[in-house]
Amino acid sequence: MAGKSFLFTSESVTEGHPDKVCDQISDAVLDEVLRNDADGRVACETFVTIGLVIVGGEITTETYVDIDKVVRLTIEDIGYTDPNLGFHHKTCSILNAIGNQSPDIAQGVNTGGAGDQGLMTGYASSETKELMPMPIMLAHKLVRRMAEVRKDGTLNYLRPDGKSQVTVEYADGAPKRVSAIVLSCQHTEQILDYVKTSITEDARNELRKAIIDPVIPENMIDSDTDIFINPTGKFVIGGPKSDTGMTGRKIIVDTYGGMATHGGGAFSGKDPTKVDRSAAYMARYIANNVVASGVARKCTIQLAYAIGIPEPVSIAIWTDNTSKYSDEKITEVIKKKFDLTPKGIIEKLDLRRPIYKKTAAYGHFGRDEEEFTWEKTDLADEIAKEM
Repeated sequence: MAGKSFLFTSESVTEGHPDKVCDQISDAVLDEVLRNDADGRVACETFVTIGLVIVGGEITTETYVDIDKVVRLTIEDIGYTDPNLGFHHKTCSILNAIGNQSPDIAQGVNTGGAGDQGLMTGYASSETKELMPMPIMLAHKLVRRMAEVRKDGTLNYLRPDGKSQVTVEYADGAPKRVSAIVLSCQHTEQILDYVKTSITEDARNELRKAIIDPVIPENMIDSDTDIFINPTGKFVIGGPKSDTGMTGRKIIVDTYGGMATHGGGAFSGKDPTKVDRSAAYMARYIANNVVASGVARKCTIQLAYAIGIPEPVSIAIWTDNTSKYSDEKITEVIKKKFDLTPKGIIEKLDLRRPIYKKTAAYGHFGRDEEEFTWEKTDLADEIAKEM
């Protein structure tokens, strides 16, 4: 969409959102396997509802994982420690429905092939320092800030569930201003009006001052920006008490907020032999380096694999008319510089480590943290030299 003017919206959710609770449990199980068995195979799904957690899937490992302990510690860390929330880390029931991986799949993976067929997308844009689209980065920062002021006691009436949504106005293909912000924060009855139908205006002002103002740059917000804070009035009932959750239902939140295409495969609960996860990380790594090299201002990469086959069956790159080089030329360089087999990806990005629970909330991309090796731009200079 280079050169165009438009509005674009992305959303994010807190770690206490029911779907994100599931993502974190699934990745916590994965981490526990990898902690003692780097070659363990994990495909773990989680379902939550009022008072119940179901953990299922296929795991092949030489180590023992105490599923009950992993689930309860994860829920406690998220913040469901108050029985009044209707979901509690000590009292929820846990059903373990985990089995072994199919030997038909294993025989292809054991020889270095991809763990499934599918297509994966990577994306990068120079519009933010994180090389991410601005709408999703601001949405993530809002819900992370929401969690921070809850956990440090700044706003002690907040509870774990919450959502954000940010609409950015683009002019000539670049972010111009924030057009709208939606913030939905789970809270106690402490901040309701006297008829208990809505949070007070004082509370709305306090939430804006504590969450929105520190996150949204002053030059991106103006008097015409629409700001909606708990627009239904109140949000007392939240988390698994108000809605079921499942692993893998927030794939757009996890990636680029809708700005890039998505292959469809979720990430959480999958070990790195599953290219749904590892190849998506590699595609982001490549896109980051292409943009950081100055070769293009935007870069989208699609990889596709066949189950049991190491090499991708296709590689596609497009730069949305932001490069002086042809997409074909950039693709040639990428094929030369990057090993795109599952084994090569795992080794390059050091993926057989217990690093995944952290990825399961607030986005898998755009994070300057040690675990996120796919965010590095260490090959940018080499790519520039090849062009």
